[in-house]
Amino acid sequence: MPWWFWILLWIALIALSLLFHGWLGVRLFRRFMATVRELGDAGKRFSTISPRNETSDVEPAEVRPEPGSAIFASPDQMRHDYLTAKAFRQEVRRKKRVQRKAERGQPQSLHDIEFR
Repeated sequence: MPWWFWILLWIALIALSLLFHGWLGVRLFRRFMATVRELGDAGKRFSTISPRNETSDVEPAEVRPEPGSAIFASPDQMRHDYLTAKAFRQEVRRKKRVQRKAERGQPQSLHDIEFR
């Protein structure tokens, strides 16, 4: 093979490589711009969400501890507060789950049914 063939071959390979990388770059840029556009739309959509209804199933805690008061509280008191709040959150989730399944007509799970 003549020497000029190798030069043409390498030029063609480099040109194809640059063309391929350019195509990948344009494709990546378009996907990035689509993601940014979707993120902007989501920001607009979620910025207009109204606050929770006053008639919510979850009643807000009436007595809130002062910020920083946990530092001076006893560990037993903090453990009790944590476990009480955890049980309350679990009960709220259970009630929502039961209500959602009842609305959809789905069978209830045995551990969700109250036997008390």
